[in-house]
Amino acid sequence: MNIQHKSISVAVAQGNFTVGDLQSNADRVISCMEAARAAGADLVLTPELALAGYPPEDLLLRPDFYRACARETARIVEASRGLCVVLGHPVEADEGYFNAASVIVDGRLEATYHKHLLPNYEVFDEERYFEAGLVPCVFDYKGVRLGVTICADLWEAAPAALARAAGAEVLLSLNASPFHMNKQQRRHQVLRDRVRETGLPILYCNMVGGQDELVFDGGSFAVDADGALAYQSASFEERLDIVRFENGRWNSEVQELARPLEEDAYEALKCGVRDYLAKNRFPGAIIGLSGGIDSALTLAVAVDALGADRVRAVMMPSPYTAQMSLDDSREMVRRLGVRYDEIPIEPAMKVFGELLAPQFAGLPEDTTEENLQSRIRGMILMALSNKTGAIVLTTGNKSEMATGYATLYGDMAGGFAVLKDLYKTFVYRLSNWRNSVSPVIPQNIIDRPPSAELKPGQTDQDSLPPYEVLDAIIEAYMERDEAPRQIIAAGFPELDVRRTVAMLKRNEYKRRQAPVGIRVTQRGFGRDWRYPITSRYQDEF
Repeated sequence: MNIQHKSISVAVAQGNFTVGDLQSNADRVISCMEAARAAGADLVLTPELALAGYPPEDLLLRPDFYRACARETARIVEASRGLCVVLGHPVEADEGYFNAASVIVDGRLEATYHKHLLPNYEVFDEERYFEAGLVPCVFDYKGVRLGVTICADLWEAAPAALARAAGAEVLLSLNASPFHMNKQQRRHQVLRDRVRETGLPILYCNMVGGQDELVFDGGSFAVDADGALAYQSASFEERLDIVRFENGRWNSEVQELARPLEEDAYEALKCGVRDYLAKNRFPGAIIGLSGGIDSALTLAVAVDALGADRVRAVMMPSPYTAQMSLDDSREMVRRLGVRYDEIPIEPAMKVFGELLAPQFAGLPEDTTEENLQSRIRGMILMALSNKTGAIVLTTGNKSEMATGYATLYGDMAGGFAVLKDLYKTFVYRLSNWRNSVSPVIPQNIIDRPPSAELKPGQTDQDSLPPYEVLDAIIEAYMERDEAPRQIIAAGFPELDVRRTVAMLKRNEYKRRQAPVGIRVTQRGFGRDWRYPITSRYQDEF
């Protein structure tokens, strides 16, 4: 039969699956199957490793984990009467362990596909856990020849070509593709490349939700054989969309519009905060306010993600805290309606000063005394966290993480770093965007020069290049691996390049001790940045 006369209805299960919560993940898949059956769908398509959650990391080294996955898979098979389900899950076979997609039809496991291309770059480490598959999987359902691929399989040409050679008329792609800014446009282009090469329409199902530092944005979509975008789901929402393949084309009423970059980034931060607290069962969040832009944006994200009743703000003024910092903090918590406490740290500063005076005798004051203020604040926040069970959200940004402009065991103390992968310049950009939705951050916080307020008249630019220059240098060196000589040749001042690269290298030991934070750029200081602490390598200038 000509493909123009074939049809099939697919329920795209863009789900939020939790790593290791196998029973709940299986329940979620079964719930999607029941909803799909009620909607008259023929087939349910899940994301990559939906049953296990992604990425399971070293859980995949435990044989019992595979056996537990097999038990839950059997439960899904039993529940599949009257449906076809393409399930992402890890499997143990005679040849080893595989990242797999099983085709389940009406209570029977019909076929299992093993992922061909195992990514071992950026945040991915699949070669550590899985063997690569070699054989395509094409199955016939409702008269349509459906080929299966898993995530990275479509980022190169070979797996799609193999599926077509095996007789596929349509490709189904299971994905756990994490978010970074501007990634969706890249996904669209990659799939259009595969469509152009094979002539096959593709349906792409992506995971949604936060998992430690990663955020999965969903955004499932379909591309027709002519490259047209026929279906586009929402980002950062758990959904079950019905997409029909008929008359040789995908057909769906769901066609979400692209959003501004700032909105995508903000939604990623909200998703990361919401799921980190929910999946780790924290009752709420505590944030140390300073009157500065970073803590203000962190507070806004936390309230938008969790609700005001689950967020507590604490202001800990010192003798160097400007009155405007207190006024602005009080105004912001009034706008947001969160619990707010002020705990002056001057008494603790005096105690530490007296305690350490004999040890510091004859030595000039320096950053030691400044860092003590930050560490006093860190102790207060962690004491409140211990007493209440709420997690401390740290407020440091990517510019600070790169240069070490943060105090170890001070403002780095906490459990989750919301802005860890946002440059300072983007913090301002995102704050302005959030205020365009509703003005929650007092404008004075955005307009005033940034300062740690650890000594009189201090500003960040006393010890750092202008943030526009600093952030561009960090991005070139850290995200694009450009040599300092290239960055200088691009027009950046040599002194600023030397200072920035030296600070970045010198502070690796701090970053290793920093809390995990949400990744929103293509390369963050986390699982995709693996530089040695001890190194004598010298860059070329």
